[in-house]
Amino acid sequence: MEKFQAVLDLHLKHHSALGYGLVTLLTAGGERIFSAVVFQCPCSAAWNLPYGLVFLLVPALALFLLGYVLSARTWRLITGCGCRARASCGSGLRGSLVCAQLSAAAALAPLTWVAVALLGGAFYECAASGSAVLAQRLCLHRDHNCAAELPLVPCHQAKTSDVQDLLKDLKAQSQVLGWILIAAVIIILLIFTCVSRCLSPVSFLQLKFWKIYLEKEQQILKSKATEHATELAKENVKCFFEGSHPKECNTPSVKEWQQISSLYTFNQKDQYYSMLHKYVNRKEKTHSIRSTEGDTVIPVLGFVDSTGINSTPGL
Repeated sequence: MEKFQAVLDLHLKHHSALGYGLVTLLTAGGERIFSAVVFQCPCSAAWNLPYGLVFLLVPALALFLLGYVLSARTWRLITGCGCRARASCGSGLRGSLVCAQLSAAAALAPLTWVAVALLGGAFYECAASGSAVLAQRLCLHRDHNCAAELPLVPCHQAKTSDVQDLLKDLKAQSQVLGWILIAAVIIILLIFTCVSRCLSPVSFLQLKFWKIYLEKEQQILKSKATEHATELAKENVKCFFEGSHPKECNTPSVKEWQQISSLYTFNQKDQYYSMLHKYVNRKEKTHSIRSTEGDTVIPVLGFVDSTGINSTPGL
């Protein structure tokens, strides 16, 4: 039991890192399965390029969109927006910053797919062998039939051994591009993390406390919401069968739910740890808590909007 509790504590403390690691492993494994089982280069001058690019880029696009779908911040941003321009939908610089953060998080899986695919080389070899531009460069000072036989290279069907040896060049190019992509992503991620932490309005220990508070707030909110929903459901069912009128049950209004579901903004004057915290302390002062003078979107505080009664949005 103690070992199970230790594993649970580890998951709660590092659930984000574990989640990203799991996504990376699943993406890499999926790419290897596609490359070994599904992918079959047609070895045709007309089809090599589009076929290779489809396997390289279309799954990456699908994973990118899936990253948006699985993000709690996405649904917090757009749920209830409808066709009206509202503050909760985000506008101007604030909306752009939130979209940029969502895109960066959603890009993890597609970049992993492209990097692993380039290191494997199969997709690039097929696509590059069908490119007329690359054929001119690769076949320079080689056999005059090189350009015609190049599309056959991925299938090891080139008649000239000199042309078939180009497969090594294509694989080397693919792997070099893969390592360049990995290095670029790591450098950009490191720079973004350092800059966002340097611009953090709160200290390291306060951030730790903040995350603990959010975890507890969501646990209590879920427990209280379950209790309230159960009580309301029981009362309604009882009144339905008994033909009586239900007793008054105080449930937050639509406006109140909208207030605490808005995207979080930080204000140096009044520091609140969540929109619920902000609403409870400020609802008597103003009719709306969504946008106040001095409110800003801070990248390092993006984890505030990632929490919810359920971590995965229901579709």
